[in-house]
Amino acid sequence: MSAFTPNTTTFERIRSLLHEIYEPAQVEETLKAIYELLDSFQNLPQGHAQSTSPYLSERSITLITYGDTVRRTGEPHEPPLQTLHRFLRERLQKVIDTVHILPFYPWSSDDGFSVIDYKAVDPTLGDWPDIENIGADFRLMFDAVINHASAQGEWFARFLKGDPAFRRRFFVESPETDLSGVTRPRTSPLLTPFIRKDGEVIHVWTTFSADQVDLDYRDPATLVAILEVILFYVRKGAQVLRLDAIAYMWKEAHTACIHLPQTHALIRLMRAVLDVAAPKVTLITETNVPHAENISYWGGGTDEAQLVYNFTLPPLLLHTLLTRQANHLAAWINTLKTPSAQTAFFNFTASHDGIGVRPVEGILNGEQLRGLVNLALERGGRVSYKRNPDGSDSPYELNLTYVDACIDATEPIEFHVRRFLLSQGVMLTLAGVPAIYLHSLVGSHNDLEGMIQSGINRRINRAKLDFDQLIVELETPGSFRARVFEQYCNMLRVRRACSAFHPAGAQEAHSLNDDHVLALERTAPETGEKVLALFNLSGQDQALTGIPSGLNLLTGVPFSGGTLTLAAYEMCWLQVNRHQP
Repeated sequence: MSAFTPNTTTFERIRSLLHEIYEPAQVEETLKAIYELLDSFQNLPQGHAQSTSPYLSERSITLITYGDTVRRTGEPHEPPLQTLHRFLRERLQKVIDTVHILPFYPWSSDDGFSVIDYKAVDPTLGDWPDIENIGADFRLMFDAVINHASAQGEWFARFLKGDPAFRRRFFVESPETDLSGVTRPRTSPLLTPFIRKDGEVIHVWTTFSADQVDLDYRDPATLVAILEVILFYVRKGAQVLRLDAIAYMWKEAHTACIHLPQTHALIRLMRAVLDVAAPKVTLITETNVPHAENISYWGGGTDEAQLVYNFTLPPLLLHTLLTRQANHLAAWINTLKTPSAQTAFFNFTASHDGIGVRPVEGILNGEQLRGLVNLALERGGRVSYKRNPDGSDSPYELNLTYVDACIDATEPIEFHVRRFLLSQGVMLTLAGVPAIYLHSLVGSHNDLEGMIQSGINRRINRAKLDFDQLIVELETPGSFRARVFEQYCNMLRVRRACSAFHPAGAQEAHSLNDDHVLALERTAPETGEKVLALFNLSGQDQALTGIPSGLNLLTGVPFSGGTLTLAAYEMCWLQVNRHQP
């Protein structure tokens, strides 16, 4: 046993979790390896100082971006991570506090999510000092892409060569095994054949693509290797760790191979290790599944993930904008609860992926779902599909920017900005930690050229922006980008200054004016500060009666109470008890 000696409670917690995952004979050796990791971690520098403000706070705003979403194409050459840092410092220093840099490791496919080397920075982006410099100014979120790795990485090469340390690193399954009940997020084959160095043909589990080979956690050495990667990220400054595609981590024939008990036990084990090594680091699970399955990753509220992605919000909010009816959304909001004060939703509308539609299963019916599919196609987007157990395919996600998803081309141009920002205002009002994709913040439209040239649907929402051209557009009065960016940043500043938006604050939703208006009340958990947020979903003015007096935080204009008229797609954040202590 190593010199590291945690308290008895921690010792028993980790041991107990290992017993949930492995055979008794494997537990003690694995326990020893974990403690050796923890011991070595204690003696090494651990990245930058933790942020002075807590992550679960009204001040927490997360920006999601690729390391090269903004880049300089001219001379002199500047690594994209340095360009990103420049943009963050110059434009967003007092607007956001956390940056989620999507996988910046060397990769072979899936725009970073097929990791070749977990411990390196893609040299086309920059190097570790560039990441650490961003971490000096902002809280950092890293991706832990630990369901699978690249088929072109060293780990897989050593696996195919028969290296004893890697022989069980990846999941091998017989093609004769009945896997018809496995939940599939893609239409590609579940098993992919590879040839070992000795000539043996093996079939490796590939949940997402033939280039993304799934890790086999039945071997405790795989778990220890991944724990070492996680602690390495913490040393490099990660304060939030996103567990990518985590629901598929444990496989077992003749099951759905999703959300298995061992998967939850593995996440609880990662949480236990972090509670010892870096208790302020936050875990967030990425599980694009129906709502009840998604929130299971909070566990008991103190032992699994602190945050879960609110995957239901993007498609349900889009349905709300499409129908201009608030009733579905209001009813769903009133069901949202978290199991403890240490947990919260990670609220977003757009990310590097598309708009997943599985999360509205059981909320929207088939006709309503087809309405979303038709909307995506009509607005220049595409639809990606998944394979069902019966061999049929069904929609998995809509591929288009959230900007274009919100815009109704039949309406006046002046409504386009207003309608998109209204969608973002709803997201920012909800209890939780908001996350904004960079392309939403700067008002990006569909990148049809990028999608067509690559043949990849998701590229429609992953355009690369020239830094100098972007700045010109942001500084051009009246341009679409400038209007979106200016008003969006104003919302973010206002939100960060108002305690009613604390993730633990109470919320209650109402549907008003024949469902054309969404009303959302937020109350601060300690100060009692209240905000009444009102959103006109219709294309006509809406007069609301009986509205209390207060201050419109978005405009700075006081309201004396009584009848409040919202113009088409107008929103109002009304601080209704601003004179109270």
